[in-house]
Amino acid sequence: MTILEKPDISKLLDYGWCFPEQFTVKAADGKTDLYGIMWKPFNFDSTRVYPIISQVYPGPFTETVWTEFTVFDRYNNTALAQRGFIVVCMGHRGSSPYRDKAYATYGYGNLRDYPLADDVCGIRQLGQRFSYVDTTRVGIFGHSGGGMMSVAAICTYPDFYRVAVASSGNHDNRIYNRAWGETYQGIGDDNRFQVNINQDLAKSLKGHLLLVTGEVDQNVHPAHTMRMVNAFILNNKDFDLLILPSQSHHYEGQYKTYFEKKKRDYFTRYLLKEK
Repeated sequence: MTILEKPDISKLLDYGWCFPEQFTVKAADGKTDLYGIMWKPFNFDSTRVYPIISQVYPGPFTETVWTEFTVFDRYNNTALAQRGFIVVCMGHRGSSPYRDKAYATYGYGNLRDYPLADDVCGIRQLGQRFSYVDTTRVGIFGHSGGGMMSVAAICTYPDFYRVAVASSGNHDNRIYNRAWGETYQGIGDDNRFQVNINQDLAKSLKGHLLLVTGEVDQNVHPAHTMRMVNAFILNNKDFDLLILPSQSHHYEGQYKTYFEKKKRDYFTRYLLKEK
């Protein structure tokens, strides 16, 4: 083996930065391995108990459990952890096609709900394994498909997830890209496309939820979020809403900075300070 280059990250470590940690848990079937990453605060104290936040993206064509070196990571989990949280992301059955067919196709025909039980099961295992993980204070957040999953999760397991932030979520896949939905959901014997939508879960919301959308999203149309807003209003549910002017599916510049701070503040207010 020949080492071509070895980076010097000593200044980064001296600053207080810590590597995220890898972990493995079992899926809800008790057999399938799920691989994940955990971020801790820089001043982590194993004698303390921390709320846990799950950063999610259900696929169904990829996972956001990455292995390449990164300082800031893809979803700013490092920064969120510094508020006093354990932040994790893990795979779910039905996401990565790099496993096997059973894993990759697990969600076929169940496009809204397939990753939820695995996320709950994985978090509970982490709570049993690590005394510093508080599974009575659980949050969840995600973007796009992760936003859809976050709303589905807090409404399906309202006594488990206490806080959610859902940005640019495709809450109603009847109005998302038809080819995408038909590929991963399938069509019925009557050749019609039918899929479960998040609006049907609105009546079960208990915790704190922040909905976010870009005003001119050309991927997941803002109508997805507006339909979710309407469903919560019709069910007399409290929620929070942030619309980012002139922003498309991926937020940029000051709008991204504002959203990331808003997300951290939201979890700090409702998951860290409220007990």
